[in-house]
Amino acid sequence: MSLRAVSRAAFRASTPLRSSLSTRRARKYATKAFLKPPLKPSPFGQPLYSSHPHLIKEAEITPGINAVEYERRRRALMDSLPEHSLVVCVAGQIKYMSGQIFYSFRQSSDFWYLTGFAEPAAALILEKNSSSRGYRMTLFSGGTDAAAAQWDGARTTHADLVRLFGADDARPSADFHTVLRAISPAFECVYVDIPASSSKRRVNSAKSLLKYLSPGSSARSDNDDALEALSGGYCKPLGPEVGRLRAIKSKAEQQVLRVAADISARAHTKTMRFAKPDMSEHVLAAHFEYLCAREGSQRPAYVPVVASGANALTIHYTANNQLIRSGELVLIDAGCEYNGYVSDITRTFPASGTFTKPQAALYHALLAAQKRLVTLCTESAGLSLTQLHRESGALLARELARVGLDLGPGAKRLSSVYPHFVGHPVGIDLHESSHFDRHAPIKAGMVITIEPGIYVPPSSEFPTHFHNIGIRIEDEVLVGKDHPVVLSASAPKEIADVEGACQGLLGLEPF
Repeated sequence: MSLRAVSRAAFRASTPLRSSLSTRRARKYATKAFLKPPLKPSPFGQPLYSSHPHLIKEAEITPGINAVEYERRRRALMDSLPEHSLVVCVAGQIKYMSGQIFYSFRQSSDFWYLTGFAEPAAALILEKNSSSRGYRMTLFSGGTDAAAAQWDGARTTHADLVRLFGADDARPSADFHTVLRAISPAFECVYVDIPASSSKRRVNSAKSLLKYLSPGSSARSDNDDALEALSGGYCKPLGPEVGRLRAIKSKAEQQVLRVAADISARAHTKTMRFAKPDMSEHVLAAHFEYLCAREGSQRPAYVPVVASGANALTIHYTANNQLIRSGELVLIDAGCEYNGYVSDITRTFPASGTFTKPQAALYHALLAAQKRLVTLCTESAGLSLTQLHRESGALLARELARVGLDLGPGAKRLSSVYPHFVGHPVGIDLHESSHFDRHAPIKAGMVITIEPGIYVPPSSEFPTHFHNIGIRIEDEVLVGKDHPVVLSASAPKEIADVEGACQGLLGLEPF
């Protein structure tokens, strides 16, 4: 059976799947012939159209996001700030495993959102002004270094930062403290994005920021002067301001998130088919990550949970080092990062291909609650994430009572089998913003997870046949005005579809 036929038969809500599949294929194979060969080696510090036309379309800065959108984001930020405002946003740092052994670099999320610039040791200054643009943009970066390029590859030139990334000016990172010290007295509000590693050291935060940006500087007075320039009461956190913008996803962001969800959903489906009793949990984790990487994912969105049997009672079980037994359920909470946006999906399936009666009873109860919650993910419903969580508890308690797991009145027994929150926003980050207000009504354009779970400990309080069963069902949902869109719809969750995936009845093979 063809994939298209499988999609129609098995997944009724398949519009996101078809859209994302066609988009991904179009991007993957759009550039079959070039007027001139792509630049190799690339003269840039990240994929751009002239070096990677198979990944980046003309006018795009990052895959799926064009220069106009990055400009719109910066303009929206500056328009939301008071007059005489200055924005300082810092790139991420290279992190090291040990000594000089570095991890793959991932850009700071707010910096990425505002610039699309993927190199470390960089910074952004936006000065609000009365120009037609509404602001002046200066980018700081390490620039070109022939000796470093021999080891680590090229870095984007300052001229290209102006030409391609929309900067009015581009300067070496070493100039940052001098420029900041010179211009900051002219502004009444300075919004500063502090690196995560320095965020808890509030007294020295600006100094830590500047020390990071000027790693070769031993001039203590330069840092002290810059610290003085930012030490007034007019400094405000940048994160909440950018977080409000990031909460509502543009059409372009929605499309990238759809593809990320589709890659992960297909990996879940194929991993169900791949799994067998006596296989190690870590083998399933490796298989899932391989499938995502093969489809274009740059990295896992987080450390995957592959929890068999009673291991699923540990919410963040990531050891993934035990053998899967016949008759057990396997809970996989895993997702990929694709072109700067993450996915977050959880599915639970029977290792032997068929649910036992107790497993099926609990699964059906949880699924009924989860599906009802998804229908409430609309702006017109007027619910906050906190209200959705309360509703999840009420729904789950009612559904569990129907299958013989009566939790009685009060929240204490419910929290013992459902200890976590119902969901969170998703986007560039797995938990999109620490500034997200759980008590505010959700809005169209937000993407959130809906992930109720049931985890029954081996306690005399609960029927024995339910002991050590852990189940979670998690979807990514795009909030609509009146109708939600399930981005992860192509990952099976109905009992018949889950068993069909495990048994190879959906036409999808393990690889």
